[in-house]
Amino acid sequence: MPVNSEERKHWVFKKHTNRIKVLTEVALYLKANKAGISIHEKERMYEEFSKTDYYNPRESLRDKPLDAFNHRIAELNYYMFGYSDTLEGSKKFIFSPLGNLFLNHLDDRKSLAKIFATMLFSIQFPHPASKPSEEFSLYPFRLIFSLLLDPRLDGTLYNYEVYKFLIYQDEMTPDIYEDLVSKILESRKQSDTDKFAYLKSNEAEIVKSTYEWQYYVSSVLATVGVIHKNDGNSSIDLFHPQKPTSKSAPTKRIVNNGFFALTEVVKPLIIKLFEDYSLYDVPLDLGDSKRKSNDIVKEIYSFYPNALLVEIGETPDPLQMQLLELPKLIEEYSQNPKNQTADKFEDVLEDAFNMFVNVEAQKLSGAGRTDIECLYLTIKEKFAVEAKSTANKLSGINAGRLRRHRNLIGAKYTIVVTPRYVPSVKYDIAGQEIVIIKANTLSEYLYNNIATNNRNIDYGEIQEIVVNNLGKDISADVSELTLTKFG
Repeated sequence: MPVNSEERKHWVFKKHTNRIKVLTEVALYLKANKAGISIHEKERMYEEFSKTDYYNPRESLRDKPLDAFNHRIAELNYYMFGYSDTLEGSKKFIFSPLGNLFLNHLDDRKSLAKIFATMLFSIQFPHPASKPSEEFSLYPFRLIFSLLLDPRLDGTLYNYEVYKFLIYQDEMTPDIYEDLVSKILESRKQSDTDKFAYLKSNEAEIVKSTYEWQYYVSSVLATVGVIHKNDGNSSIDLFHPQKPTSKSAPTKRIVNNGFFALTEVVKPLIIKLFEDYSLYDVPLDLGDSKRKSNDIVKEIYSFYPNALLVEIGETPDPLQMQLLELPKLIEEYSQNPKNQTADKFEDVLEDAFNMFVNVEAQKLSGAGRTDIECLYLTIKEKFAVEAKSTANKLSGINAGRLRRHRNLIGAKYTIVVTPRYVPSVKYDIAGQEIVIIKANTLSEYLYNNIATNNRNIDYGEIQEIVVNNLGKDISADVSELTLTKFG
């Protein structure tokens, strides 16, 4: 830690709404409008929300001030509803499994509290949606929950303890945790006068954090039913620092001696989550040089623990849990690390196409044959699947060879599944009875069907995309289909 206290790194919380209802309405709008978050789509969002009570834009010299929507989308990212990404050139908001689950239970307040508590439990620092968090390595809300469950602290934390101790924790080990508990217990011997004096003496450094926690984060947690808040019985005025040239009055924040505790609704769930996950788990490294950034982000947002599903009465059966591994394997094996998973990629694609209720897929063996023969039962028509796993980009497709593969089995077209390819590959398939789909696009489509327990996946919607786009990459169309169905 630097000697100058004003230089101390600390947690930065989101501070643009204190009502969960606002975030919910924005999320619902995104789901209803194919999750587009381009500037044009946010301008349309601005027009729609300006007519409601959820957004009252301030007058601005700009025609359409979109800052508030940027903040709302950033908060949806932060609270693990999903993440922003670019899919085939279009900016989209990709809902996480927990985000979709939350929106599916809007009429059940107890389930919402449990789902949101699980979202908080999954938040790691470094966080993809919070640059200041990149200097930390811990799960911040797991720390808060652990302290609230610690019998030595009587099930409560004081706001003061958040500002004085918690926001400066940059990692967590058993020794660090025990030292933290000791410091908190020691601080509870102090009077409110002494605590307020500390806050006042560190006003410039700490006022922003008091505002973020007291006015925003704790209010969101309380409105969704994760914590009970008590605003205490005394307060102090803190002021934001001003620039020397400023002529306006300094901005004041009223900081109270309040405290908070877990609700009885979420407490049993959090105890169960700690049975499967640890406060001391090491967060994923956003800068992992051996993985693509969006793969890391996708894994962070894929948190979907069994304990939560049991608590809200949505326990997936063993088959569903087994199937949920399938999309992950498609992505993993398609990368063909160390040239060892080509056969496994074919096996997993066979399983993937057999997930469609009206497709029979069979892996073929032998040189000169297609990898997987598929029969679309609805119209009794065959198609071929070629598994192109590669650690590097696919550099070319031999259209003549694939035509011979089709002729051997009487297939109408070929679907090439590959993780990535060079642009010239599109010229190889132009005008041919061939389409390309990226492995992660196929896995995303299947994952959303499995996660929503859809046992009747109809190949017809994929067939329609294929026949209307022969000679092209259909990844963007399948992504659009996924977003339309699942947000």
